[in-house]
Amino acid sequence: MISLQPIQTLKIAEFRNLMTGRFFLILSFRMLATLMGWWIYKLTKDPFAIGLIGLSEVIPAVSTALYAGHVIDNSEKKRLLLICNYAYVLLIGLLAVPAFFGHSLLHFSNIQISYFIYAVIFCTGFCRAFIGPIIPSMIPKIVSKDQLPNAITLNQATFLTASVSGHALGGFLIHWIDISGTILVIVGLMIFSSIFFWFLKKHPSENSDRTMGVVESMREGIAYIYKTKEILGALCLDMFAVLFGGAVAMIPVFATDILDVGSEGFGLLNAASDIGSMCIIMTLAFVPLTKNQGKILLVAVAGFGLCIIGFGFSKLYWLSFFLLVASGMLDGISVVIRGTIVQLKTPDHIRGRVLSVNSIFIMSSNEMGQFESGVAAKLLGVVRSVVFGGTMTVLIALLVGTTVPKLRKMNY
Repeated sequence: MISLQPIQTLKIAEFRNLMTGRFFLILSFRMLATLMGWWIYKLTKDPFAIGLIGLSEVIPAVSTALYAGHVIDNSEKKRLLLICNYAYVLLIGLLAVPAFFGHSLLHFSNIQISYFIYAVIFCTGFCRAFIGPIIPSMIPKIVSKDQLPNAITLNQATFLTASVSGHALGGFLIHWIDISGTILVIVGLMIFSSIFFWFLKKHPSENSDRTMGVVESMREGIAYIYKTKEILGALCLDMFAVLFGGAVAMIPVFATDILDVGSEGFGLLNAASDIGSMCIIMTLAFVPLTKNQGKILLVAVAGFGLCIIGFGFSKLYWLSFFLLVASGMLDGISVVIRGTIVQLKTPDHIRGRVLSVNSIFIMSSNEMGQFESGVAAKLLGVVRSVVFGGTMTVLIALLVGTTVPKLRKMNY
């Protein structure tokens, strides 16, 4: 059993810089996700078009994730992080072109602007394949092993605080300064985040076998996950549960057509699940889970699915909001447990590859979940698609719980 020290002991300057930079980067990413959903739905009035945003990003991200893990394990991580950061700045800056001049100067149609957006998001998918695993792979080299569970919790708290702020602020900025102004704020935040990354120390590769080929290197990462059933079970649970439970993707439709709350209400609904996650993760930072983490993980995922079912049926704005908050609290518990399992069970020399495979599961669940939500909404209707997704999430939790006993009995 690892002794958990109070989270206040994590007063390492480099860790603070890493978390601060990550906060502003995630803040910009969540604002961007909010903006893209709203912008695309405004242009097309088609829920399926929202799903295509996730598909546009996940195809390049997943297809290059294994190679990204190989590169991360064999590269200096600070330099790679900065390259990815500035690549995002360049790509998102391109969205200012249709936002400012698409209709007035270039005479683009709504469909042409939509295609432009999908093309830019497709390119960001390559950056995401690299930037997603880099920061988590740096944390174990900055903090000691006994501080690692607290560092992971604080890392997730940073992520979720930024997510809450980004979702809500994105909705408000769309209302206050429109789409074009919001894009400029997003780009500015991405540049600002890079300042903190410049203060990080260099983190060279710890992979002693530099002669290993790319294919063999990727195979080693996959093989390690396959034989470590706790990691495999946690990743499968995350992928399939969130794949079907992605109600957040349909929030623009609920806010506009079902709950009729406009852009401000949309921003708050978009942030609701992250508010719940942030509250529970901050609680876990001071009152950590000390036993039966595997069982708690399975119960939390099943409860998350039940909240999504309730959200699908709800016609009341505040009930919908509180159901999303509750779903976020349960998801926050599972995020902390899954993240700790992956980090504690992974050796340093293979961490980039394992986290890259982890990112495939995360991206598959989030972005493919967004696409699945769009397809299901097209076929079943928005409400029935959300209820179906929540039901499948509950069933997935039951299935994993009965077929992966090592995960169910997991303690750390």
